[in-house]
Amino acid sequence: MAQYLLSVYQPEGPAPEPEALAGVFENLGKLQQEMKDAGAWVFSGGLEAPDTATVLRATGELLPSGTLSSDDVLLTDGPFIEAKEYLGGFTILEAADLDEALRWGRRTAATIGLPIEVRPFHRVDS
Repeated sequence: MAQYLLSVYQPEGPAPEPEALAGVFENLGKLQQEMKDAGAWVFSGGLEAPDTATVLRATGELLPSGTLSSDDVLLTDGPFIEAKEYLGGFTILEAADLDEALRWGRRTAATIGLPIEVRPFHRVDS
């Protein structure tokens, strides 16, 4: 089984009303339970707003040896880029193939009403 990332893209702006949000979270909890029952769910989490982020950027250049020329790291507050949508949460799941992952992604989008990006994790075959 491969692992997939379901990224939830949250629009900038105010959050939905608490009553509506409570309903979304209730329905999302039911969907996640279905994922667990199917053996697909690995982990889910919601993220705070982008202004709570800290970006760490290595300042060295990548050398042929695979190491960096410097171990200096630049730290900045806030998101890396300005955007109208940001990563608001995610789910990691296991699926037999992309089609199965897309089915869970469709159901997630329909449940929460937000865009979902489905992306496979890079696999290194041993």
